[in-house]
Amino acid sequence: MAGAAAVDVPAPAAANGGACCHAAKGPGYATPLEAMEKGPREKLIYVTCVYNGINKPDYLATVDLDPNSPTYSQVIHRLPVTHIGDELHHSGWNSCSSCHGDPSAERRFLILPSLLSGRVYVVDTATDPRAPSLHKVVQAEDIAEKTGLGFPHTSHCLASGDIMISCLGDKEGNAAGNGFLLLDSEFNVKGRWEKPGHSPLFGYDFWYQPRHKTMISSTWGAPAAFRTGFNLQHVQDGLYGRHLHVYDWPGGELKQTLDLGDTGLLPLEVRFLHDPSKDTGYVGCALTSNMVRFFKTADGSWSHEVAIDVKPLKVRNWILPEMPGLITDFVISLDDRYLYLVNWLHGDIRQYNIEDPAKPVLAGQVWVGGLLQKGSDVVYVTDDGQEEQYNVPQVKGHRLRGGPQMIQLSLDGKRIYVTNSLFSRWDEQFYGDDLVKKGSHMLQIDVDTEKGGLAINPNFFVDFSKEPDGPALAHEMRYPGGDCTSDIWI
Repeated sequence: MAGAAAVDVPAPAAANGGACCHAAKGPGYATPLEAMEKGPREKLIYVTCVYNGINKPDYLATVDLDPNSPTYSQVIHRLPVTHIGDELHHSGWNSCSSCHGDPSAERRFLILPSLLSGRVYVVDTATDPRAPSLHKVVQAEDIAEKTGLGFPHTSHCLASGDIMISCLGDKEGNAAGNGFLLLDSEFNVKGRWEKPGHSPLFGYDFWYQPRHKTMISSTWGAPAAFRTGFNLQHVQDGLYGRHLHVYDWPGGELKQTLDLGDTGLLPLEVRFLHDPSKDTGYVGCALTSNMVRFFKTADGSWSHEVAIDVKPLKVRNWILPEMPGLITDFVISLDDRYLYLVNWLHGDIRQYNIEDPAKPVLAGQVWVGGLLQKGSDVVYVTDDGQEEQYNVPQVKGHRLRGGPQMIQLSLDGKRIYVTNSLFSRWDEQFYGDDLVKKGSHMLQIDVDTEKGGLAINPNFFVDFSKEPDGPALAHEMRYPGGDCTSDIWI
């Protein structure tokens, strides 16, 4: 990892958003490399699960990841939330490695924003990690009354003890009302994070890099548009994003807006490199299927360039003549050596070596579903006019449904976990009953971190088709001790 020695250099407290240092031991790890080298092998994972067409509350599933356990690769606990129709989506912690220097901080509560209802559930995972319990519900009405915000998405803990959640619109679903919600350490609504008049054009994900006094957020689209399904006309009507917003951290002033243009449509997940001294990162642009690298320039401003371009495929028997890969998630290994991305429609997971962040090199690839697998009605057309489909193996006798959507990487970088639900309405639109009526599954991919390469673990398959209340759609995953998409180092 280039520049690893800089990880231990403490940043000023003002830049951290709170007075943390590395002298004491709070939650998480002092550095990304310490997490990678000393962190334990994962034994449990929490998965947000959604019901579509079933009149039951969404729930948080606990899955056993211990190969030596008799319940390995099974759901061992389900925590239903209090209402129906929430659309649990992403999750984050009340405290993470950004508070490693605060011995009074504890990683105890998992924050579950509900994308459609606007509620935020707070789950106690510390009392019994195998059977989490509901601690508190922050009601949507309270959030809307005090901040005007709705449609909460990404949650990150701050070194100050506060929790920050990106919200994609106002309670009616208008993008113009979006911004960033602040909860205090007792999960009371504090207000908005950004300064008045400094809200982004659209909301989605965000990541902060305190040593560069910068936060960058991405732009999915207007909730009023995406919640009913994807309509290409809405992109042309300006209801979806193509920008990154660069904020002063922790001040909340919008400093710069990066227009990614026609090669950066629907920028979703955004991540800096884990090394907090680095001033570069990536955003996955779903519709154009590009990984765009952002970076600081010599004059202190920020710029961007396309680093990875997944070409659309010419297809037959589909709604359009060309099919994008649809990059919907990516992760970066804790040593900043590899980037992993998913193509939800094409059906593959890719591994890239990013030791030179500007020039990623494909190192591994595996197909785990998608619309182009053998047996599907859809085919892709080669340059010489031949119709082809991809070979996708069965796992434990199961045909793989949907496409790879959310991924999580083990701390040591040797295992990827993958689910296949994007957003219930879009699942229904693109994959139909095969996914919605049969439910999700979760896979594990073995990673070759020496030479590169990806392979499906044939012994791991979590089947959400047989859940007690019916088939469920599985989305984001979190380890009890933190991971490479929940923890930020300061």
